[in-house]
Amino acid sequence: QVQLVESGGGVVQAGGSLTLSCTASSDEVRVLGMGWYRQAPGKQREVVARITNTGSADYTDTVTGRFTISRDYAKTKGYLRTNSLKPADTAVYYCCAGSKSWGQGTQVTVSS
Repeated sequence: QVQLVESGGGVVQAGGSLTLSCTASSDEVRVLGMGWYRQAPGKQREVVARITNTGSADYTDTVTGRFTISRDYAKTKGYLRTNSLKPADTAVYYCCAGSKSWGQGTQVTVSS
């Protein structure tokens, strides 16, 4: 099973940006789809964005136009660029690969 480690979270003011990174332990991730999910306090985990092994991406409506998911096949890494952040984006963000492997999460806090 692929191990995943997220990084890049932090505290940012509304309107700011962050780039989250997801580093995989194995090049097995190259044939897997990857995704970013988030979980806010008291809420269920929800999908934010997903990208297939061939690079096709989709987004949840609330982040479309603000977030961009990408991946670097050579470095077996995934990214989530978050722009125009809102307080409602505050959550722990998780990376997922192949719908089975999960990272430990990285906290994103957006202040108003």
